[in-house]
Amino acid sequence: MYWRYFGLETFSLLEIFKAVILGIVQGITEWLPVSSTGHMILVDEFIKLNFSNTFISTFLVVIQFGSILAVLVIFFRKLNPFDSAKNIKQKKETVRLWLKVIIAVIPSGVIGILFEDDIDRLFFNSTVVAIALIVYGIIMIGLEKRNKRPKYKDFSQVTYKLALCIGLFQCLALIPGTSRSGSTIIGAVLLGTSRYVAAEFSFFLAIPTMLGASALKLLKAGFGFTGFEWLILGVGSVVAFVVSIVVIKFFMDYIKKHDFKVFGYYRIVLGIVVLAYFFLL
Repeated sequence: MYWRYFGLETFSLLEIFKAVILGIVQGITEWLPVSSTGHMILVDEFIKLNFSNTFISTFLVVIQFGSILAVLVIFFRKLNPFDSAKNIKQKKETVRLWLKVIIAVIPSGVIGILFEDDIDRLFFNSTVVAIALIVYGIIMIGLEKRNKRPKYKDFSQVTYKLALCIGLFQCLALIPGTSRSGSTIIGAVLLGTSRYVAAEFSFFLAIPTMLGASALKLLKAGFGFTGFEWLILGVGSVVAFVVSIVVIKFFMDYIKKHDFKVFGYYRIVLGIVVLAYFFLL
């Protein structure tokens, strides 16, 4: 079935449906330590968007705007230094929170700006994604078997030095299949934070990281998309926002009572599926 979009061009409702599916996948996998890239590669194999490669690569990054907005909505009070309900001490603590996030995002930001194209060219393939899924799945399971009590149980205990060290772990996420949330959570837990603090910091780090990545992608691709392409971007972003709200709330409740082993096993299974699909089928 075809419609006419403001007289600009003809399009199929099927493409909107594909954008909805990809938005759902983005909203779920971005916040769980399972690699959104690995899932996007698999899903894209089955529901390929009928657009240029430039637009598709831009779409897969820019729909993160919806996911970022979800973090800002859920943690608005904690992230807002101008909240009138906060006293001076709480406002200062919020400013320190943002300073920690800025410090932590510097390493991956610098490396991403300088080497993003080279990293994509060298590592953006199904083999690397599958290996990263499996390796980090094993690490995640091993991490949970240490039974080591966390040293930092509240975000306020995170020092600037610790924030920088966690930010260094985020650099690993530049390799497709690693998972941005997975690398920062693993790094934070290894460095002594509780699972809850690790997840929380991972979400906060996503704000400048994903905003920067999305903005950089748009700048490189240009803004010369058609009206329908902008619609597709909007649909994907809105769906990612709604799904992210649900997933973030679920995940933060889940880790209060459970560990990350289930995600480790899931990553290993998914990695094997990716290898089997691209090399055996």
